[in-house]
Amino acid sequence: MDLEAESAAIKVDTDAAKGIALSCNELLELQKQIEQVEEELKKLKDEERLYSEKVIPDLLHEAGISELKLTDGSSVSIRPRYYAKIAERNKAEAFQWLRDNNHGDIIKNNLTIEFQRSEDNLATEVLEGLKKQVGADRVSQKEKIEPSTLTAFAKEQIIQGKFIPMETFGVYVANKTIIKKKE
Repeated sequence: MDLEAESAAIKVDTDAAKGIALSCNELLELQKQIEQVEEELKKLKDEERLYSEKVIPDLLHEAGISELKLTDGSSVSIRPRYYAKIAERNKAEAFQWLRDNNHGDIIKNNLTIEFQRSEDNLATEVLEGLKKQVGADRVSQKEKIEPSTLTAFAKEQIIQGKFIPMETFGVYVANKTIIKKKE
C-alpha cells in the first residue's frame, strides 16, 4: 500500500474546512457569552435576595412598620420564609431525632430488591427472609424526606414553638419582602 500515492489522491475542501472552523469559533463565543450572562444573573439574584431578605426588612423594622401602602396602591410587607435541607453528614442524626420525637412518619423508607426473571414468587417474602434467601448484597434500603415535607415540618415546629435542632435539619428562616402591585 503506497500511502504517498493515496494521500495525493485525497482532496480536502478548504472552503468547507474554513466554514466549519468559523462555526466552531462562533459556538465558542456563544458559550462564553452564555457563561457571562449566567454569572451576571447569579449576581443579580444574590443582590435581589439581599434586598428582599435583609435591606428592606431591616428598614421596615427600624421604622417600626409591618406593612407599607404606596401611593400607586401597591403594598410592601414582610413574611417569614422557611427553608430546610438535611446535609448528608447530618442525615443519621436528623432521622434518629425524628424517630425519637414521634415524627418518623415523614421519613420515606424505600427498599429495593433485585430479582432474576425466575424469582417472581420470591418477591412476596418478608425483607429479612429475602436477605437470608438471596443475600443482603441484593437488598438495599434508602431513606429520605421530600424537601417540601421537610420544609413544612420545620415551619410547623417553629410556628408552634416546638424545639427542632436547626443545624441538624439545615433550617434557615428568612424574612421575605412581598410587594403586591395594585391590579
